[in-house]
Amino acid sequence: MKGPKHLWTGDWRAHRDDQPPPVPPLREMPKPLPAPEPPRSRRGLALLGAGIATVVLLAVAFAAGGLLGDDNPAPKPRAQAPSGRTPIGGIYARASPAVVSVRTRGATGTGFLFDRDGTLVTNAHVVGRSRQVAIRFGPNGHSIAASVLGVDPSSDLAVLKIAVSDTPNVDPLELADSTRVKIGDTAVAIGNPFGLDRTATAGIVSGLGRHIRAPNGVEIDQVIQTDAPINPGNSGGPLLDVRARVIGVNSQIATAGQTGNGNVGIGFAVPANTVRQVVPRLKQGQTIDRPYLGVTTGRASPTQPDGAIVRTVKPGGPGARGGLQTGDVIVGINGRRVDDPSDVSAGIQGQAPGDVVTVQVRRDGQPVTLDVELGKRPRRGP
Repeated sequence: MKGPKHLWTGDWRAHRDDQPPPVPPLREMPKPLPAPEPPRSRRGLALLGAGIATVVLLAVAFAAGGLLGDDNPAPKPRAQAPSGRTPIGGIYARASPAVVSVRTRGATGTGFLFDRDGTLVTNAHVVGRSRQVAIRFGPNGHSIAASVLGVDPSSDLAVLKIAVSDTPNVDPLELADSTRVKIGDTAVAIGNPFGLDRTATAGIVSGLGRHIRAPNGVEIDQVIQTDAPINPGNSGGPLLDVRARVIGVNSQIATAGQTGNGNVGIGFAVPANTVRQVVPRLKQGQTIDRPYLGVTTGRASPTQPDGAIVRTVKPGGPGARGGLQTGDVIVGINGRRVDDPSDVSAGIQGQAPGDVVTVQVRRDGQPVTLDVELGKRPRRGP
């Protein structure tokens, strides 16, 4: 509240314009009246103003001292208190509304919203042979019937569909480019382990380019390994990066021993780029046929560190028809260098059954070039 304005009301004596006003003798000058004492509330404001002025003067003095090289610099500002939410909490807050529980007659698992049109993604082994499953958004959501649009056992992926009217107003999860994932990156898993709704666990990406066996026995390539704890019920849930994007779909875990089924710190996720390739085709009801070389490979010997050695050749398969032999070391496919077994799979990725690829091998120390017509990968592995 502003104080009253002070207006000066002195008594000017009349005088002529061409002469200055008369000045009374010094002894006759009236003594100045003492200034009225301000009210108590104003005194408080005045003291506050004086305090502010003092602080300003001290600040100027400190600044001047710092500029002049004072030995007592101004104290550093205090660190601000943390907001309370961890980075992992932020990832969970952004992604968890799109994560669902999936139930069939014989299994439970996890899935996530892929598109606003009601498309969801989960694991093929969660769906099994079911043509319809029940999904639920959050512990308080109602059970929603979801149709199974397509299943690809060779990548352990399945696509579900619910009505748009049943789709809540949540953002679908975005897919990351899984080729840009690095070992040591943050990894957050959200799922329903042991039926516990939307549980978050965190760790890092602990390995890349792994191979796991799909439920039909076929190898899945370029799998992401993580130490984020994953347990039964997490299957089909997202593995997320720091921007809450999906880098993989949690699929399998390594267990301790034949009977163990708990997490030991090694989990595997189908990479996001595989999801990006498979899901649109499954949405359209397509059957996915993959190219097949018909050989199994391993790492070359210490004396031949580069390349992938052919361990077995399927009789009558594409490799056998093209002339590949056990003991050959594959060093290139279509001019692309092969350093290890994962490069063999990468060399035919993007090809189709019936395509012909040029395979460079080392046989008995000599280079050999073979043209191999790729076959169609069988529905079940060997």
